[in-house]
Amino acid sequence: MSQFHLIAPSGYCINQDAAQRGVQRLLESGHRVENQTIIPRRLQRFAGTDAQRLNDINSLVNLKDENTIVLAVRGGYGASRLLDSINWSGLAKRQQQNPLLICGHSDFTAIQLGLLALHNVITFSGPMLAGNFGAPELDAFTGEHFWRALENPVFSIEWQGRGPHHECEGQLWGGNLAMLVSLIGTPWLPQIENGILVLEDINEHPFRVERMLLQLYHAGILERQSAIVLGSFSGALPNDYDAGYSFESMVEFIRSRLDIPVISGLEFGHEQRTVTLPLGAKAHLLHHDSGSRLTISGHPVIKA
Repeated sequence: MSQFHLIAPSGYCINQDAAQRGVQRLLESGHRVENQTIIPRRLQRFAGTDAQRLNDINSLVNLKDENTIVLAVRGGYGASRLLDSINWSGLAKRQQQNPLLICGHSDFTAIQLGLLALHNVITFSGPMLAGNFGAPELDAFTGEHFWRALENPVFSIEWQGRGPHHECEGQLWGGNLAMLVSLIGTPWLPQIENGILVLEDINEHPFRVERMLLQLYHAGILERQSAIVLGSFSGALPNDYDAGYSFESMVEFIRSRLDIPVISGLEFGHEQRTVTLPLGAKAHLLHHDSGSRLTISGHPVIKA
């Protein structure tokens, strides 16, 4: 069984019961769960002071045990405050030996992309303690895909995607769209050429998603990729004013602007059903009429 080490670099965990349920579920599965004292920590909307939350990240340098899964309690907001104080080089050096398996999504995307941009450190965009492991019932799909990614040096994800026929290889990267866009013009946005960019978000109206995608387009970031894969965009529902302008019509508009394929439909993001993706790993994408498949390799895994 594995050892989980909790971090809370972002927002206060408003659902304390869910977090405790997540801890209990992991313990009952035979895992160890360290650093539980951070769960109730709070300052205003944040999971503690900036110094406390920064220490959650920088203290990872000193973790010694093998097969340690670093798990974010939740997202929210707060990681952006820490970016210019993180010990990036220390974390990168730590990852060269017995790498930590660092997992989270949402606001945590900022730190994940910083590690990838500065030192090509691979982390996992996947479930978190409160929202996923602490759900009333852990989604079997989510649990299976989490361990699939962390235990297998090569693994595949299949889904019924939508988009043009396409096959390509490239470095897998992305995560939360709003956080990625917030890093444009900073040192923490990876400069990846011919990558496979996977994006997701929550509670963003279709026009807001379009505006962020257009910012990536106008910045030249989208055209430099081999493919774009769209995950879950929970809460992206049109209203009466939209008069037919839906998420699907927005995606078609983005496709009309790009010379590279946009494949949608991947269960990845803020939903209870989500795959786990190693950001920075090597990926092969195949999409045709019978479905889509991502085959991923080159990421750290739990050692037997």
